[in-house]
Amino acid sequence: MSRAFLPLQVVGFIATRKLDAERGPQVRIRPDDATSRSIGDGELVWVYGPRRHELAPAVYDESLPRGGVVVRDLAGLAVTEIVRLVKLDVDHRPLITTNFA
Repeated sequence: MSRAFLPLQVVGFIATRKLDAERGPQVRIRPDDATSRSIGDGELVWVYGPRRHELAPAVYDESLPRGGVVVRDLAGLAVTEIVRLVKLDVDHRPLITTNFA
């Protein structure tokens, strides 16, 4: 099985407060896990969890274990859950025609 399809486990959750300097959704991932999924540092990814999915920027973090991610301010996720990251494709937007508009 390709490494790109191996699941990622949430190993940490960061919840921020209203007055925190850095807040908002974010997912931290090891650089080798990210490159096997073609995800660059700072790129937007869809984070698919068991209950919902959200957009978040991916940030490289060498201190994480392989296959582990830390999420910040992503609702619907808890530690030990399995997530899937899918790179946001901004180059190929869906074509809207008059038939579907």
